Amino acid sequence: MGFLRRLLGDRTPEDFSGSLSPGEDVVDSVPVEGGGHLVVTQLGLWVPAEGGARRIGWHLIGKAAWADGVFTLTESAEVSTAGAAVVLADLPPVRFRLAAPGKVPKQVYLRVEGSIRSRHRQEIGAGGAWFVQRKVPGRDGSVLQVRPDPGTDAELVTAIAEQAAAKLVNPAE
Repeated sequence: MGFLRRLLGDRTPEDFSGSLSPGEDVVDSVPVEGGGHLVVTQLGLWVPAEGGARRIGWHLIGKAAWADGVFTLTESAEVSTAGAAVVLADLPPVRFRLAAPGKVPKQVYLRVEGSIRSRHRQEIGAGGAWFVQRKVPGRDGSVLQVRPDPGTDAELVTAIAEQAAAKLVNPAE
C-alpha cells in the first residue's frame, strides 16, 4: 500500500501523526531516530512532539543547521507585539538525529530563506536586534519580526519596532 500511495504522489509517511490542513501537501520527509518524522510542507516543518507531530511555520524557524548526522532546529516564539510588529524570542534548540537526511535539510533551508523578504541588524545600546520582514505561510503580505539579543532594553526595542512597522505600512510618514 505504501508504494501505491507514493506512486500516486502522496509523500505522507504512513505513521505520520499530524493533521495536515486542507490543501497542505507533503513535499518531503525523513524518519527521525527514536521515532517520528521531520515532514516538510508548504506551510511549515512538522516535528515529532509529545502527543504527536506539530507544525512550525516557516516564519517561526529562527535557525536550522545540519552537521554530523544531527539536524538542529531553533524555533522562535512570538512573545509580544509592537504595533504591527511581532517581538520574538528563541526557544532552546532541539536536535534530531537523522540516519539518511535526503533533501530535507536543503528543503528546510530553502523554505526558511524563502520566507525572508528583508533583514537588518540594528545595534541598540549594549545589545542589538534583528529586524526581519517575513512572509507568513498561507497568508498574504508579510510581517515585521524583531528578535532582540538577550539583555537588550526591551522597551527601547519595542518602541523602535513599533515605529519601523508604522513606516512599513505608511512609507510616506
